[in-house]
Amino acid sequence: MTEQLCTYRFGPAGPARVLAIHGLTGHGKRWESLFTRHLSDIPAVAPDLVGHGRSSWDAPWTIEANVAALTALLDAEAEGPVVVVGHSFGGAIALNLAAARPDLIAGLVLLDPAVGLDGRWMREIADEMYTSPDYTDREEARQEKIGGSWGEVAEDELDRELDEHLVASAGGRVGWRISIPAMLCYWSELTRPAVIPRDGTPTTLVRATRTDPPYAGDELVAALDAGLGPNFTLLEWDCDHMVPLARPAETARLIRDLLP
Repeated sequence: MTEQLCTYRFGPAGPARVLAIHGLTGHGKRWESLFTRHLSDIPAVAPDLVGHGRSSWDAPWTIEANVAALTALLDAEAEGPVVVVGHSFGGAIALNLAAARPDLIAGLVLLDPAVGLDGRWMREIADEMYTSPDYTDREEARQEKIGGSWGEVAEDELDRELDEHLVASAGGRVGWRISIPAMLCYWSELTRPAVIPRDGTPTTLVRATRTDPPYAGDELVAALDAGLGPNFTLLEWDCDHMVPLARPAETARLIRDLLP
């Protein structure tokens, strides 16, 4: 199933030691600055998830489909357990991957994971995407990012996002390089309850304190604390939802700390 995923590789040649999983509507190249500037000595892989970027847009659009594709990717790219870092929806997928294949996981870094979210909230987001899936032009897309959770992200990083991920749409408009039908399905996947990794999996969760309502809710934190005990660490950072782009150096330290 590795042919399903367009995968970016960072760092020196050799077996992957880190798997980076982007969030919903994102792409694997979003991790490039973090790895090239802060973890350049670590071999890492960062795929576009199913329905995103240059990966396959074919259904099914489920957490399980992505876990299967990522399992195949790690079987091909890694020679031992890896640290998995997941942002937002990527955090939900990371938890499910760790539960399904604990032998592949050395540790988890969950960056404002989107797990067990409110169904009405997700319906409202999906409705908005369905009725307005694109933008008049690049500047409108830029302002939407700045006015949302990208306000703290460096301007050059936002430019790279627009260069990589914004493509021509119908009628002269522009939109993200994503499958809208897949996204509509994935918003529902975010309502699923947390899957807890096996006891003993070192897991660090960063909760962004400027998100309201929070993506990483108290129920998720309590479930991980109960299931993992001393192997679970909760950190609360004063930032918005785009944690790895807003706090790349701090994120890199968390990843490095879990490397075997």
